[in-house]
Amino acid sequence: MFRSLLVCAFLASTAAVRCLAAAPAPAAPPAAAPTAAPATAPAALPIVIPTAPDVDARAYIVVDYRTDKVLAARDAVARVEPASLTKLMTAYIVFQELSAGKLKLDEQVMVSEHAWRSEGSRTFIELGKPVSIQDLILGMIVQSGNDATIALAERIAGTEATFAQVMNANAERLGMAGSHFENSTGLPSPQHYTTARDLSLLANAMIREYPQYYKWFSVREFEHNGIKQQNRNGLLEKDPSVDGLKTGHTDSAGYCLVTSALRDGMRLVSVVMGSASMKARENASSALLNYGFTFFETKLVVKGGSVLATARVWKGERPSVDLGIKQDLYLTLPRGAADGVKTSADVQPRLIAPLGLDANLGALRVFAGSQTFATVPLHPLKSVAAGGWWRRLIDTIRLWFA
Repeated sequence: MFRSLLVCAFLASTAAVRCLAAAPAPAAPPAAAPTAAPATAPAALPIVIPTAPDVDARAYIVVDYRTDKVLAARDAVARVEPASLTKLMTAYIVFQELSAGKLKLDEQVMVSEHAWRSEGSRTFIELGKPVSIQDLILGMIVQSGNDATIALAERIAGTEATFAQVMNANAERLGMAGSHFENSTGLPSPQHYTTARDLSLLANAMIREYPQYYKWFSVREFEHNGIKQQNRNGLLEKDPSVDGLKTGHTDSAGYCLVTSALRDGMRLVSVVMGSASMKARENASSALLNYGFTFFETKLVVKGGSVLATARVWKGERPSVDLGIKQDLYLTLPRGAADGVKTSADVQPRLIAPLGLDANLGALRVFAGSQTFATVPLHPLKSVAAGGWWRRLIDTIRLWFA
């Protein structure tokens, strides 16, 4: 009986609404006469992006740090020798350990014979003498010291061979599908390889996850044991927008350089592999960075947490919910093209509580004309709990007729 009364009351209210909806709408005012566009209005010029410069490198890539948009590439997934660019992965793991509190910058590390006898570039740490973690890091990054690098690897994993397993596990986690490491330094080995694309992923992760340690990549010189050495990245001196990252060289790998530069809030990362000389790798990196900054721009399209739509909620403690995206949405587009970008929020037709913050309730589409640049899930900006029994009952009845 009670349910029948509720249904009758609901039907009566629904009929009233339908009668109101059926009432004739007031006459619309007469439309204004269209205004002709000025005959002299210039047509919009097409945006033309030239091809990337031809640089001295076996492989290269330049990407936008914030969006990971590839702006130019050549043989970017081809297997190449990383040389001392390997130390970027070693540094990444060292930063992990520091962040986790497993290492302290002032901790003293005893130098093993294996580290002391290492070939190639050296920091000139001494056998059996303690060296601080911070000095080993600077020796690895600024001086590219193989001895300092091995000392860090041994401190973290016990042996360099075990540390290589940690390197490969991190490479897999970061999506570096074309990389495999056999040592911490980059000395040539048959199964020690990477790709330009993989190194760009690693550089982006380094900058994003460990900004407090990234500063060391812009240190110009470091002195240890009375021996002062300069950072081999000459672009730190030549280009004020460059603040990292690392050089590499062996006879078989050629001259390599991973560079990051920040101009007007836009950060690009370039990777140059296998150039013919130090000057050639710097010229190639500069040309690629200039190309990216000149012809592309990165814009904030939608702020994370902003209200993009408000939708009806059934059976909830609140009648509506605000929807948005969780993180800021940036796009990297040809310079000048961002002005034509639009957004559209498409919400699912029926939202029924409870709704958690991770609920996927629709999609935000970012587009220009017929081209869609991104589709991002819409989530509740605040969770919505289920309503009381009366609200759930009333909305259940309403949904029968909705």
